[in-house]
Amino acid sequence: MEVQEAPNKNNEPRKTSKISLIIGLLIAIILIQSIKIFLDYQEKAEVKAQLVNTEEDLGETMQKLKDIQTELDQKIVEIQKLGGEVTELQKAKAEVDLELKRNSRRSAKALKELKDKVEGYEELLKLKDNEIEKLKHVNTQLYSENRNLKTKQNRLSDSIVNLSKGKDELASKVAIASQLKAENISIKAVSSKGKERESPFKNRQLQKLKVEFNLADNKVAPIEGKKIIIRVIDENNQVIFDVARGSGTFMYNSKEEFYTAAQEILFDNTKQRLTYFYEKGTDYVSGKYTVEIYASDYKIGAGQFEIK
Repeated sequence: MEVQEAPNKNNEPRKTSKISLIIGLLIAIILIQSIKIFLDYQEKAEVKAQLVNTEEDLGETMQKLKDIQTELDQKIVEIQKLGGEVTELQKAKAEVDLELKRNSRRSAKALKELKDKVEGYEELLKLKDNEIEKLKHVNTQLYSENRNLKTKQNRLSDSIVNLSKGKDELASKVAIASQLKAENISIKAVSSKGKERESPFKNRQLQKLKVEFNLADNKVAPIEGKKIIIRVIDENNQVIFDVARGSGTFMYNSKEEFYTAAQEILFDNTKQRLTYFYEKGTDYVSGKYTVEIYASDYKIGAGQFEIK
């Protein structure tokens, strides 16, 4: 007969205890993981909220800086007009400009430092408001005192101006009266044989152009050296000009102008007669020409001739 081994009743409780232990460990691990996931989520939410708050805080602070920048500009202009010192404001303005150009991403510590600076700038602006009021008061007093002084000065200045104006008017009248005048103006063509013809004339009759006139009597004009200039101008308003034949430039109405010929003379108020010979060297274009006469820098007469 085979002998059957009876089951060990002591092994069953052991198995049950081991399974319970494993289940308990699994539950504990799940709980720990759940708590960790919850805490990580909560931490991330707090960090995200903190970042949002930091960005909003930075945005507000940067906007304050921009407002301070504008107000600093206004204060600098206003204090300069009032004659005050603006070195401190200009230094603050440079610092603000630099802060606004920096990268907008800042740590919490850097943001705190920036806020402290903004408070400092705001306090500086308040102090400058008081300074502006004091400067305005001082300027008002000075204006009142200066106005009384200026009233007296203006009366004296008016007298001086009137006296000076009278002298200037007299000097102007004397200057105008002393201007020379060309009279008896004669313009003729001189041929190669020396024969003279009145205008109009042809090129074959014109070897030289002869311009002749008297300087009129003028008791006011001083006896002195004068440069008497003539300009021969064609219908296109072009001056006949050749440096090799004595032409040059002079100043007239603050502009440099060409002239055809000139003479240096001593004006002696004797109705002296001046004669100019100008040989062009080439034919004149047919048409009408104007001869203008100047004494240094003003016009004293004019005449015309025609080439057929």
